Amino acid sequence: MDSGIKPARKGDFRTDIEGMRAVAIVAVLLCHAGIPFLAGGYVGVDVFFVISGFLITRLLLGEVEKTGGISLVRFYARRAKRLLPLSAVLLASVGILSLLLLSPVRAVEVSGDIISSALYTANWHFAAQSVDYFAQDIEPSPVLHLWSLAIEEQFYVVWPTLILAVTWFRRRRGASVRPALWVTLGIILAGSLALGIHFTNEQPASAYFSTFGRAWELALGGALALLGTVRMYRWLSAGIGWIGLAAIVYAAFAFDASTPFPGVAALVPTLGAACLILAGSSIYAQAKGAPASPLSLGPVRYVGQISYSWYMWHWPALVFAAVIWGPLSVAAGIAVVLVSLLPTVAVHHLIEDPVRRAKVLTRVPGRALALGAACMAVAVGAGLMLTNLQPTLSTAPISQVTGAAALVRQTIPQQSASSVRPNPLRARADRSRAFYDGCLVGISGTNSNRCLYGDPHGKRTLILFGDSHAMQYFAPLEELANKNDWRLIALTKAECTPGEVKIRSMVANREYSQCDAWRQETLERIEEGGSRATVVMSGDTAYTAYGPNGEELSGRANANALEAGYIATLKRIQGAGLQTVVIRDTPASASDVPSCVSEDLGHLEACAFPRVHDWNLEFDDRAAKANPNTHLIDVTAEICPGELCRAVIGNALVYRDKSHLTATFARTLSPWIEEGLEEAGFY
Repeated sequence: MDSGIKPARKGDFRTDIEGMRAVAIVAVLLCHAGIPFLAGGYVGVDVFFVISGFLITRLLLGEVEKTGGISLVRFYARRAKRLLPLSAVLLASVGILSLLLLSPVRAVEVSGDIISSALYTANWHFAAQSVDYFAQDIEPSPVLHLWSLAIEEQFYVVWPTLILAVTWFRRRRGASVRPALWVTLGIILAGSLALGIHFTNEQPASAYFSTFGRAWELALGGALALLGTVRMYRWLSAGIGWIGLAAIVYAAFAFDASTPFPGVAALVPTLGAACLILAGSSIYAQAKGAPASPLSLGPVRYVGQISYSWYMWHWPALVFAAVIWGPLSVAAGIAVVLVSLLPTVAVHHLIEDPVRRAKVLTRVPGRALALGAACMAVAVGAGLMLTNLQPTLSTAPISQVTGAAALVRQTIPQQSASSVRPNPLRARADRSRAFYDGCLVGISGTNSNRCLYGDPHGKRTLILFGDSHAMQYFAPLEELANKNDWRLIALTKAECTPGEVKIRSMVANREYSQCDAWRQETLERIEEGGSRATVVMSGDTAYTAYGPNGEELSGRANANALEAGYIATLKRIQGAGLQTVVIRDTPASASDVPSCVSEDLGHLEACAFPRVHDWNLEFDDRAAKANPNTHLIDVTAEICPGELCRAVIGNALVYRDKSHLTATFARTLSPWIEEGLEEAGFY
């Protein structure tokens, strides 16, 4: 029975597609190399998505036309021998280089990245990190770029099965398959595009990695495959092709990191790619003046042929080069990308092409699947190896941890340690009880839980109010509350300044409206709670505020706006009859402290950093001093004795990342905080 599907120029090889791949990979490479006027080169990935959707759907339609069905075994065997050998070599290489070049802390984190990449779930893995405020300081993963391959493979798990199901269903009724496939593709395209736009507006960080918000790009390519060969005037075919190429180039030059993406903006490069493919599907595709001609030139096609391998190798090369030499200049970035051609060409000709063309794997799909499974096992093993080969770091017993108290008798800061607490490998998790009780509201939340600690009937009440930098002081405040039978209430939200000012969310990459809503609700809750309380306010000072016209502020103007917001909040709290205390923000390191300590326990001075005096970051200090009856608690001297901020003090690891104190060290600050509360008249 006729399936009703006619493939696009069945059997034809599209040389212009190889040229399109070259355009896409060059855009990505130059963007990642750091060329400022090509900051939108990341759209090359979207071009790849459209191409992949087109080619895979064209392949599947051809098989349906020929056999009336689809062999899923053969399909996945082709995918396995095409992708997995190169992926295994890359991930194993990244594992080895990570073992040699990265700190134990960072290596353990990268091991999880490798495993998720090997299992083609990297996009969800990195999406989870993108919405985790505490993951923002983590250095870029050497396999971050593999998120795009994960999306493609997830689509390919669903799409062939869906085509097979539609074909079977329609054939049973003797109906044409084409209309049903058009409807199916239309639903995927429209639904996914709508989700992509919604996610980009609401959760831009995670939207970038979402399969649901990206599937429409592959579906667009699939729709072009359904069209088959098209008939149009020669001039129209050439015009559509050049318009498509211009759209891709425009996006690469005009877009940058601030462009809301994917969302509506992704229509520019994807429709551009669609126009190029459509023009190449014309009977006049190779006519003089058509873009398919230059795209089909030998050198251009060769770059397209090695594009998969080059995409795989260039990013780890850039990341590891930055680990060795520090931040790369544009010239250095370009040089590293060019050097990455060496493994690209070698692996392409020695592994990628020979395996893809191996007749024995084509004749016996089971062998290709077995090879794929073995390659996946090697890649997962590389991730596990990276964790298991890390040095054993001892955790100091509590009895040997004095923290800030050691400064009283320690004239020379601690230079080395045989063990510290918390263990640097687990420092990220060394947070207070309140955090694990859900008392730090997430990015999307607008209401705090009932976070009551200490004596619920205590005569004195402390309210901890602010962001994650305020939350780090919960540990010593809880200790004081238990000691003195106080009530302690924790009201904190990630990345949300307590000052009444609109700010930009680093995680959400837009105005932080949830912060405004949470702050208003929390201040009303504080005001309604009665006047017999002291509010301890603290927060990060590295925020970007918005001006009266919605513009992002910087420098002194930004500091003034944040200071005014702090003062407004303090006055509002005092207006309700409550006492106010401000704990000054902690100095921040330029590098990850646990990572440094994990490889320099014998030379801790290498992990210390000078305290930087920056007027723009000291607005909390000025706001507290400018506001009558507000007491300032400053423990900077206990963190940075002698103006040098220490990574380890009294066997306590001071920081759990670049700017947050470990709960272990924060507890040792209790005497200084207690003294500050006494001076404020709290007792």
